Amino acid sequence: MSAERTNIHATAIVVGQTGLLFVGPSGSGKSELAFSFLTEAQRCGLSAVLLADDQVFITIRDGIVIAERPEPIAGLLELRGSGIISMDSVAKAQMHYAITSALHPESPRLPPENEMMEFVGGAHLPLLHIPRDSIMPYGKFAALAQNLFITKGM
Repeated sequence: MSAERTNIHATAIVVGQTGLLFVGPSGSGKSELAFSFLTEAQRCGLSAVLLADDQVFITIRDGIVIAERPEPIAGLLELRGSGIISMDSVAKAQMHYAITSALHPESPRLPPENEMMEFVGGAHLPLLHIPRDSIMPYGKFAALAQNLFITKGM
């Protein structure tokens, strides 16, 4: 059990009850990919909200990854080249998957099996790779939606 809070450079959203943590270096498209997932989820009739963009506080509780937003950036998401937009957001949620993007030529044809993102405190999340330029954002979302999202009543 770890109750220490760590600030990481990431973007976190919640679709249904599924927490998605977008990770990667600055400029890798975390915010844009998260925004694409949010808008496509909403278009599909799923509840989808921002948790935090750019900075996310992570706490590990009994092996579960909990993400929390810093209050000064509540509801704000930066789209590179377009500015900062306001969105509905939640203060904290459990995270279920980490997602990273890579340039298409650098992406393997098949993703590594059972790859995990490790956190201080021994927790981990399945790490999913999304090729940035291979398909449109709605295709990326649809490819994951059938298998990942936890919705009420399931």
